[in-house]
Amino acid sequence: MAKTLAEYFGQVRSSDVHPYGFGEVLDFLNGEDSASQSYDWVITNPPFRLAEEFARRAIRQSSIGSAMLVRTNFIEGVGRFNRLFREKPPAIVAQFVERVPILRGRVDPLASTAKGYCWLVWHSDCRDQTRLVWIPPCRRALEREGDYDLPGGSFASA
Repeated sequence: MAKTLAEYFGQVRSSDVHPYGFGEVLDFLNGEDSASQSYDWVITNPPFRLAEEFARRAIRQSSIGSAMLVRTNFIEGVGRFNRLFREKPPAIVAQFVERVPILRGRVDPLASTAKGYCWLVWHSDCRDQTRLVWIPPCRRALEREGDYDLPGGSFASA
């Protein structure tokens, strides 16, 4: 994700809690937290079980906005609504029409999945209702050779 974002943003800082061979090793949730916003945008694919905590911190640390790739069912639930969405609803829920294969610990360009995913986007200037947008089928058109290459020049497949 960071490689593609670097094509659109002047500077990209990438990190992960484990040394996967790309970006710095950093615990986003337990790292230093300044009183002022640290980044223009925070864009992340958080661990799903920590997505709510990531959302709160990303919103707090971004001056323009934040975006998170999450399972669609993340937007469900009274508790999460009360803790997060009531006060900080996303400006946009961008729902993938086709299923996005996200596999734990491996990459496979031929994978499929039964899970739905969406992007949640918070924008500091947005005061309106959350807008639902559809991400039309685009995976094959947007994939490029090398997208599935891992550091070291290969990709892992089951």
